Amino acid sequence: MITTIQLNENVRNALDRMKSNKETYEQVILNLMQIAEKCKREQEQLLIEGYKEMAEESLRITKEWEATDASLDWECKDLVPEKYLREIK
Repeated sequence: MITTIQLNENVRNALDRMKSNKETYEQVILNLMQIAEKCKREQEQLLIEGYKEMAEESLRITKEWEATDASLDWECKDLVPEKYLREIK
């Protein structure tokens, strides 16, 4: 089934500039759709790779702080007098 679509003249002229010798408007539009889909997939892949890198960096930083966390005295014994610490416990 063939369907006719209306195009503004500037759109038709742009499609004409994209056409090669005997290429049809349909072929030009299909090529544009393929290019758009390819760009979308590439963008999604770049986002996935970026998020993986961010997650790896976050994990690396977390592991660095875990080592620091174990060596810190979180009760702050040097900052709070001992008599107050006994009351808290």
